[in-house]
Amino acid sequence: MAYMSQEGYDKLVAELQRLESIERPKASAAIAEARDKGDLSENSEYDAAKEAQAKLEAKINQMKATLANAKIIDTSRLSADSVQILTRVDMTNMTTKAKMSYTIVSESEANLREGKISITTPIAQGLLNHKVGDEVEVKIPRGTIKLRIDNISI
Repeated sequence: MAYMSQEGYDKLVAELQRLESIERPKASAAIAEARDKGDLSENSEYDAAKEAQAKLEAKINQMKATLANAKIIDTSRLSADSVQILTRVDMTNMTTKAKMSYTIVSESEANLREGKISITTPIAQGLLNHKVGDEVEVKIPRGTIKLRIDNISI
């Protein structure tokens, strides 16, 4: 089951519609164009177009599966008492004193540029269910970091 915000769900639906209505016809047109160029046994353009279509179809199927298993979280029922999905966490790295803020979201909504990390990441997993003031040791690929939770908001 994929937990996500209404906003994330709506974005995924819009992207799926774009892929099905715009990208899928483009992929079919590319295949038809390559097919018109003659002998398919030595037509690398045709092979590339077929491969691109297969990747597009796989992406569409994966998005459909994610949407089928999606559970939209009612943000009005969330609490900022502890870290959970869709909460924004302000924290301090106790070693470097660097401050960071992340919103914990579903995998499909993760976007580091927007400060959104997936609930499946080591940092999010280490922070879950902790409260403001807690110091948490989180195992990351480069070792262990110690984080202090400074604030939790929705």
